Amino acid sequence: MFLGTYAPKLDDKGRIILPAKFRDELAGGVVMTRGQENCIYVFSTREFEALHEKIRQAPVTSKQARDYLRVFLSGASAETPDKQHRVTIPGSLRSYASLERDLVVIGAGTRAEIWDAAAWETYLAEQEAAFSETAEEVIPGLF
Repeated sequence: MFLGTYAPKLDDKGRIILPAKFRDELAGGVVMTRGQENCIYVFSTREFEALHEKIRQAPVTSKQARDYLRVFLSGASAETPDKQHRVTIPGSLRSYASLERDLVVIGAGTRAEIWDAAAWETYLAEQEAAFSETAEEVIPGLF
């Protein structure tokens, strides 16, 4: 499970050093793709394969499913961390997420997310009030 918030830097070659707590899970390879809210989703290869099995269940007759799958899968890239635990973020994904040098990597349970640091701070500030004021059951059985 991916948890926590980390602040790695993007190097001149478009690489980041994976957070130490994520390295074991991601050592066998990662799949990066477009995430919602203009971040990058990072899955372990194993988790992405399980997700892909679920995706395959989507009806090809559903336009909404086709549209989502096209965007989600066309941006996907399989990458392998090097010996220094660095992974390259493809240029198309760096552009999609408007990544500059300062990044934030967050744990989001079954995936990690890579954000531009300023975009993350804006997002978090916007969501903080809603998080504090949540009065209804957002996640079934949790509250």
